[in-house]
Amino acid sequence: MFEDVPPLPGTEGTAALGGVSAFALDHAVLDAVFRQSSVGVHVLDQELRVIRVTGPALAKRDVAEEEVLGRPAAEAYRRFGVDVDEHVLREVLDGGPPARDVLMRGRPPGDTGREHVYSVSVYPLYDPAPDGAERPAIGLVATVTEVTDRILAEGRLALLYEARERIGRTLDVERTARELVEVTAPGFAGSVVVALTDAVLRGKPPELRRPGETPLLRCTAVGGSGRTEGDAPLPEPGAVLLPGLFGERLPDGPELRPWDGGVRLVAPLAVRGQLLGAVAFGRPPGADPYTEDDLAVVEGVAAHTATCLENALRFTREHIVMTALQSWPLRPEGETRHAVELAQRHRPGGTGAGSWFDVIALPGGRVALVVGQVERPGLSSVATMGRLRTAVYSLTTLDLAPHELLARLHAVTQRLAREQGHGDGPGADEPAASCTIAVHDPVTGRLDLARAGSSLCVAVRPDGSLDTDLVDEGPLLGDDGPPFACSSHFLPEGTTLCLASSARADGGPSQARVAQALAAPDRGPHAMADDLAALLAPERVLLVARTLRLPASDVAAWELPGELSAVAPTRHAAEERVREWGLDVDPLTVELIVSELVTNAVRHGAPPYALRLLRGDSTLTVEVRDGAATAPHLRHAKAADEGGRGLHICAMLADAWGVRYEEDGKTVWAELALDAEEGGGGERTGA
Repeated sequence: MFEDVPPLPGTEGTAALGGVSAFALDHAVLDAVFRQSSVGVHVLDQELRVIRVTGPALAKRDVAEEEVLGRPAAEAYRRFGVDVDEHVLREVLDGGPPARDVLMRGRPPGDTGREHVYSVSVYPLYDPAPDGAERPAIGLVATVTEVTDRILAEGRLALLYEARERIGRTLDVERTARELVEVTAPGFAGSVVVALTDAVLRGKPPELRRPGETPLLRCTAVGGSGRTEGDAPLPEPGAVLLPGLFGERLPDGPELRPWDGGVRLVAPLAVRGQLLGAVAFGRPPGADPYTEDDLAVVEGVAAHTATCLENALRFTREHIVMTALQSWPLRPEGETRHAVELAQRHRPGGTGAGSWFDVIALPGGRVALVVGQVERPGLSSVATMGRLRTAVYSLTTLDLAPHELLARLHAVTQRLAREQGHGDGPGADEPAASCTIAVHDPVTGRLDLARAGSSLCVAVRPDGSLDTDLVDEGPLLGDDGPPFACSSHFLPEGTTLCLASSARADGGPSQARVAQALAAPDRGPHAMADDLAALLAPERVLLVARTLRLPASDVAAWELPGELSAVAPTRHAAEERVREWGLDVDPLTVELIVSELVTNAVRHGAPPYALRLLRGDSTLTVEVRDGAATAPHLRHAKAADEGGRGLHICAMLADAWGVRYEEDGKTVWAELALDAEEGGGGERTGA
């Protein structure tokens, strides 16, 4: 058709290239394009019929010219396995913009087993007018380039990117397996089956792979159609899949395996020689078969999934440890039920924030309420929390005031930082913790408080008034150090004390919302705790304690003159009160302990002097108070010594003894264990 095409306007008789006319050059270019170029060039007339096609494009698809030329585009290109949208062609022919890089898919006759992708661009053809006026298009020219390999490569890269973005978003092994299915089906595979080892599903560490051995695999996640090449149904979750779907043994890497008349792509999920599971991909009949490039993609996806599974498995094991640590030890509710009525809440979040609460029974019927939190989350923080809790239990045996106990705990935190290798340089990430300690005395109603860091600490009195200024905030443990804020209050019976772990990261509940949750003091601590727990951030703990008073019938007290002559009548009065209470304890033992403690106080202490007996469910406590701050010491008296045996006698007769220091003196106490049935279970009598 182009043999009679006139030269372009203005080029008649001019030399274009080496003396060759532009007319001859145009013909040479057209001949090169249609006879030699591998890029498909297609010319259509105004009726959208194919009037010329590059020869190599036809030869490559094994299509003769007579099968294409003169036929409508839609009919002609069906021979290439491509469906043409004539509306797009007509729009360009009628003056619309050119269509550029339109992707079309098809299966040519010579390769029906694989889908091909073509990039098509369509432009209008105009008959140049000498006067430059615009004329209607006389036809179309389309360029066609096969981009199958490029599209497949882009799809593989997109799959790898999506796998890294979407797989492993949660630290749960089963959810990670489902994410692998969601990413690969149905785009990459018609069906996907993910199986994990029995050990991984039970939260145990995976075993090293041994040559020729394959552990038990259970189906964990399934996706895609229920049928594949072999027309076999997909397994159900929980089903054992070896031998069977993955073969008698697992391959060392991605591999094509026959299965039930079809082919599957099987890949192990392994990290550093440890097998966590396997995945199998299948494609439906008529889909493109897997290639070597697909094996490489699956290898990358499987490696990323295995790493995520290992992380999830490690988190599962660490979470078990964290949960065990946070639930240790059991709360001695039986030992504190006469001092406070308790409600405890923990809002888990899975991050292991290192929050804890403790209720510790103290001598004299007192109780210590402890709430704390290590500042940075993680297993190391929970381990630090466990060591701090142990330190608190040990330090409470010293009968320290709350602010003094925090000072000792601060030193423990700093030592932990040194042991863990932190603090080597300025700005080091040292472990730090917040902690609030409250000690309630059910005999006097006194509450001693100390706080390190920030926490929720409020009290609701029986009249409904809310006190949010019980104690100021102090420096964090392991940070700036002592002195720590402290305060003392005398609370009426029935006051509700609310303590929660640090809320610095999220701001915590507002005072108005806390006041609303605690507005009705006639409600029980558990109802209040339920309302407050809903306001807490994840991984926070809460203690709600309703203060109680020890009944007057369980307390006997005497003020003593500072004379040794008062020792005998005092011990006889104590013996008589023990007999009135009907306690299962030797009265002579009580007499000896009272005698020695009172004698020591009068000889070595300072006035005022006082004796107090406290009847508990399981113990009888003897307390002797004096105004001196000097510490009594247990020593080994020589045979010729007249004194020095008092504390030794107390230590031998009592089950526990100690010294509690106060602002205006000290209290030496001794505890005697009672028989649970006879001492604490019967009806209490006496004044």
